[in-house]
Amino acid sequence: MPVFTAPGGIDIAYDAQGSGAPVLLLHGFPQTRAMWHAIAPALAQEFTVVTADLRGYGASTKPAQMQDMSFRAMADDQRALMAHLGHDSFHLVGHDRGARTAHRLALDAPEAVRTLTLMDIVPTHLLLDDLSQQVARAYYHWFFLAQPSPLPETLIGHDPDAYFQSCLAGWGGDIDQFDAQALEAYRTAWRDPDCIRAMCHDYRAAIDVDFTLDTTDLWRTVNVISLVLFGTDGIMGRAYDVGATWADRLSDMQCHGLPGGHFFPDTHPRETTDALLGFLKQQV
Repeated sequence: MPVFTAPGGIDIAYDAQGSGAPVLLLHGFPQTRAMWHAIAPALAQEFTVVTADLRGYGASTKPAQMQDMSFRAMADDQRALMAHLGHDSFHLVGHDRGARTAHRLALDAPEAVRTLTLMDIVPTHLLLDDLSQQVARAYYHWFFLAQPSPLPETLIGHDPDAYFQSCLAGWGGDIDQFDAQALEAYRTAWRDPDCIRAMCHDYRAAIDVDFTLDTTDLWRTVNVISLVLFGTDGIMGRAYDVGATWADRLSDMQCHGLPGGHFFPDTHPRETTDALLGFLKQQV
């Protein structure tokens, strides 16, 4: 397993395969880079594909401090990784927390981003600042995980599999649709108390760090060609006009719904791959 040590001593676990224009794939909560197991090899037929564990997740370093789990910190890691691999600019694809990291990277370093693909998110600031009852009930974990330590860590630690699998199954998915090997990789990661702590810090930082950064950047538009995908059976797809939430934040955007809920890259990898290939091959 390759590991890159980013500035600050953060180890980022990653895999790279294929040849051609570089594409970075970033996973979400509560997963690891294993979520791309069916998608990355297909993309690698035409692209150089890098999959990486975000800091705090998978086999990457688990920071002990909340502020070190901000999306800006995660984005800095990934940009440094790609530069280390010889890619000063690249196609950037993220799902869930990986998509929020990707959006922050595109804001902070637009020159590094050839295209931007965001999967099943609305803007962080919008979700937190204009919260509906429907979204609050479905996405309660944003506020549960953000409670002061060690409350959520202690409760989750009693049965990590039960808690995190309830997340996988609760947002428009069916646990039986997840690949068995990918599930085992997720379980291995989330059974680690340091990973549980880091994931809680991720959600604490979204409120305590990232919301302020996003407030400052509300006026800014990402001026790269972008693709927004969402699960038609997921909470975001039902609660929002997802494309409209990004219309004033992405200057050149396509938006499409895909079958499945929030975890459609896991449960519908073929359709996800087709959407990515169709978009990326237009831009090369």
